[in-house]
Amino acid sequence: MRWSSKLKQKIGDGTFREMWLEAKWMFKYIRRYRLVVLIHIVLGVISTVMGLLSSIGMKRMIDVVTGFYYGGITGAAIYMVGMMIGSSVIGAIASRIAAVINIKVQNGIQAEVYDRMLRTDWESLEQFRSGDLLQRLNGDVGGVASGVTSFLPSFVTGLAQFFGALALILWYDPIMALIALIGAPLGVICSRVLMRRMRDYNKRMKELGSEVMSFHEDSFRNLTSIKAFGVMDLFRDRMLGLQDRYRGAFLEYNRFSVTASAVMSLIGLAISVACYGWGVYRLWTHAISYGMMTMFLQMTGMVRGSFSTIIGLVPTAISITTSAGRIMSVIELPEEPGARESGSFSEQCSAVLDDVSFGYQGGEPVLEHVSFHADPGDLVALTGASGEGKTTLIRILLGLIYPGDGRAFIRDADGSETTISAVTRSAFSYVPQGNTIFAGTIEENLRMVAPDATEEEMIAALKTACAWEFVQKLPKGLHSETGELGRGFSEGQAQRLSVARALMRRAPILLLDEATSALDEATELQMLDNLMHSNTVRTCVIITHRSATAAICARQYVLRGTTLEEITP
Repeated sequence: MRWSSKLKQKIGDGTFREMWLEAKWMFKYIRRYRLVVLIHIVLGVISTVMGLLSSIGMKRMIDVVTGFYYGGITGAAIYMVGMMIGSSVIGAIASRIAAVINIKVQNGIQAEVYDRMLRTDWESLEQFRSGDLLQRLNGDVGGVASGVTSFLPSFVTGLAQFFGALALILWYDPIMALIALIGAPLGVICSRVLMRRMRDYNKRMKELGSEVMSFHEDSFRNLTSIKAFGVMDLFRDRMLGLQDRYRGAFLEYNRFSVTASAVMSLIGLAISVACYGWGVYRLWTHAISYGMMTMFLQMTGMVRGSFSTIIGLVPTAISITTSAGRIMSVIELPEEPGARESGSFSEQCSAVLDDVSFGYQGGEPVLEHVSFHADPGDLVALTGASGEGKTTLIRILLGLIYPGDGRAFIRDADGSETTISAVTRSAFSYVPQGNTIFAGTIEENLRMVAPDATEEEMIAALKTACAWEFVQKLPKGLHSETGELGRGFSEGQAQRLSVARALMRRAPILLLDEATSALDEATELQMLDNLMHSNTVRTCVIITHRSATAAICARQYVLRGTTLEEITP
């Protein structure tokens, strides 16, 4: 009754259900690569069978040498060595196949998860820190890939070895087979008792690993600020604190694992001693030969080893399913509407917000009953105090977030209206605040949004963004390296390169989210004049804090608190 109540408790707390759902999710990848997984399993079983047969060959050879069996020693030796070599060769082939398919599966799952992350609803994905996402994309995906390619073959091979060795012992000595089997129920009981605790420890370690990775990523991303403020000691101490937490959790998990392994080893040792004692007794009474004794010792070792392997797959399964659960929690987030579609809009389209209200999940309203429109030929300024929702308004225009009330849509030249979503992003080019240059070259950054662009088109975009003057002076020009986050360029230069990249998309509406804040006033005004007289931009919406910049715009909106007011010049 106690066993049954514990089982019900496990089912009730969701442990087995979670693991089953995670294993079911992984099974689709096993099915996808079932042929190579099957080949791996078959080779593993063949290698195991040859290993068992080599033990029989060794028994016969020893019996010939000791005079217990009369026959040719050469044949027995050739048979034994042949089986051993065959087992090793096939084992090596199986390992190679496992390595090849592992990297293939890992790359496949990683690409699939990465693609899903890119298309996940923006607000839902924001709950995860970037370091945590990296840990899931790399560490957890690697664990799942290993499980897909190795877990099932290891389990089947372990079973083959266990039952094969047990069958040989049973054939020659049923009592020794019974002794060898005593450890099985004890191992199963121990593994069931330890399963929940191992899963909890595993989750905790993975979460702490993600926290450490997030901290390191934040530190290196803001290294300049850390140095400028002279807070290196503060961040070192924070890292030491994280290390202490990680070390404590790791040592606690290690103590638990060592204790569990010690218990299992003692059980195995007791069974080995019992088998050895029974074998010695049988040898002493002349019931078996030296060769038989040697084979028994090998077979009992195989039984114990294969059973330990099977039981050892329990923590492996827990680790794999935990990783699968962490991946599932991301890829099962809602995909943004229209994420895999592409819209087409004319150069004369307008962006419209009609009585829009919005608040982030669990937060206060950011925008209330806001109306806004940007029409072809407009240079529109969006001003207001910091933190009052200007960037939120831009996110709505880009379809990253959606109004709680009201409508956000694109009105095309023919009067048709399309609700703003991922589909309508093709109507926009966007330059966010901050440095958004990618590592590579200037040319690679520009071609990112226009792979087939000519050099003349790239130079034209750089000229419009007031960037060609400094780019052409670089030793490699367009081929000059851009470090991570534009390292090697000033903030103003990086902003101009970002504007040039946005122009390469040739979208009718350009959104500048404080994208000229690092430019001097004369350069900023020159760039805006270039933009509005280019053949690329039809409409430009600029978030700015500069009154001189807002003054040259045809229309100006001011965000005050949660409401938006249009100011007539």
